[in-house]
Amino acid sequence: MTDARALVARELVRLEDIVDLVAYPDDGTVVVHGSRGVVRLHPGERHEVLEGVDPVGVTDPLAFLPYPLEQADPSPSNAGNSYPEPARRLLSFFADADRSPDLVVMHTPSHFFGNEGGHVGEHGSLDVIQSRAPFLLSGAGVPARGAVEGYARLIDVAPTLLHLAGVSVVGVPPLEDASAGVSVATSGVEGVGPRTEVVAPGFEVVAPGGEGAASGVEGVARTDMVDDAPHRFVIGLLWDGAHCSDLLALAAAGELPAVASLLADGTALTGGAVAEFPSVTLCNHTTALTGVGPGRHGILGNVFYDRARRERINANDESTWHRSAEWLRPGVMTVFERLAQARPSSRSLCVNEAVDRGATVSTMQLVRALSGAGPDLASGPEAGTASASGDVAGAGSGSGAGRVAITDYLPSAADSPYLGEPAHLSDRYFGWATQVDDSGLDQMRQAWASADSAPDLTWWSTVVTDAGHHAGGPRSKIARDSLRDADRRLGVFLAHLDTLGVRDQVTFLLTGRPRLRAHGRGGHRIVERDPGRCLWATGRHLPRRGTRLRLPRRGLSPAFNECAALFNRVITGE
Repeated sequence: MTDARALVARELVRLEDIVDLVAYPDDGTVVVHGSRGVVRLHPGERHEVLEGVDPVGVTDPLAFLPYPLEQADPSPSNAGNSYPEPARRLLSFFADADRSPDLVVMHTPSHFFGNEGGHVGEHGSLDVIQSRAPFLLSGAGVPARGAVEGYARLIDVAPTLLHLAGVSVVGVPPLEDASAGVSVATSGVEGVGPRTEVVAPGFEVVAPGGEGAASGVEGVARTDMVDDAPHRFVIGLLWDGAHCSDLLALAAAGELPAVASLLADGTALTGGAVAEFPSVTLCNHTTALTGVGPGRHGILGNVFYDRARRERINANDESTWHRSAEWLRPGVMTVFERLAQARPSSRSLCVNEAVDRGATVSTMQLVRALSGAGPDLASGPEAGTASASGDVAGAGSGSGAGRVAITDYLPSAADSPYLGEPAHLSDRYFGWATQVDDSGLDQMRQAWASADSAPDLTWWSTVVTDAGHHAGGPRSKIARDSLRDADRRLGVFLAHLDTLGVRDQVTFLLTGRPRLRAHGRGGHRIVERDPGRCLWATGRHLPRRGTRLRLPRRGLSPAFNECAALFNRVITGE
């Protein structure tokens, strides 16, 4: 099997304009091919160069900072790129016995398949910019340091939220045995002793630990960024697809006054938070709210194949978001579950977020109630073919009965008081996201009607930032307008907290799912379904060895046709 994968990898990396890296697991390691060489990645971030130049040899998480360096080279070649923690992230990705693929192909930051439905802005790969999400702490207990050099990881979000809420957690070692062939349900979650990790000048992080603490997080609580804990209220904000550096630059320029006010009362890391691989939505939302990588939580991507269930799972479809708990691996706990376990009388709120299991109140609870707790729902614009009312045929993996038009329950996008540029509503995803985010703000204000009824832990996801960055790519007008729209909603909520007189009792954590590169495509559908043991390309499935690719009927670019032809020739031995 290894020889066949190596042969495929060698052929595919020849297409260096569109293929950045090809990787596969091998006896407890991961082998990574690039156009310039081959490396074997060992646990502990040890690199063993097998041929030529290490294609992921540069691992600086602070690469392309300060921001003008990125602006000068927005889509670097492999030789000029950086890949933070490649061994840990890839070993986790290949650690699930039933869901991890045999091989993964990563596109270059500069490629674009526009005639195949590709967005101008995309994400999903291993490189530093596609893996960089914002990380800002503000409010009660947070020193006002502003933007400082440093970085976190998305696996640190959950333990940090829990620490702020007064809940102790014990760390577990990263999943670094890609050959174990066991589901994380049987791999155990034994705690490890406290460890110290220096990740930025002046910052020292101590891994969570202690007697009686809950087990099972790979991240560390960023205790170095707060003075004390717990605090009365904790609010997590996730701006999906937001560009970390552009967010901070616009805030500094006064164009995002609400974010600027948080920054004035807190600390932001210029290197943001390094995402898990693949750097796509559901994988990283799940990581942020569980504190573990995909090898443990089981959400291997937006779409993946489960060999044990013999099922193709589309986890990032608005028709299936409410079913996220079905796909979490046994033993994995969300922050809401850990809070409830440690503080039974506590209350939690989860707004516009798929990963809601354990929350006292959540948007997805309403969605499940409307759907009859299981059937597919009307989809948003990224999920498939939808009618004007929002009804979708054939989307998702649940039963087809009882579908409802969720858009019927959302406010009008055209009437949104937070919409800065009405012309953006011509983008269907942007319009739907505007509706969803307006509804999200309404839910936040209802849940925070009074200080006495306010939740102890709140998680609020914003969608329009993803829509804007997909539509135009980072730094485009629509992307920046999406940040401004989100900032207006945040400003209204902050003013509401001021009216309640509780803002000084709230600690905020603002993060996101990693930003999108212009013309960087992190996922591309090549086949309609996966027949079994699988190879993944660009975040989606390719067929098992000996099976030809079945290409879409729409016109393909010459480069894509060449890639598919090469793959067919290698797999079939022609």
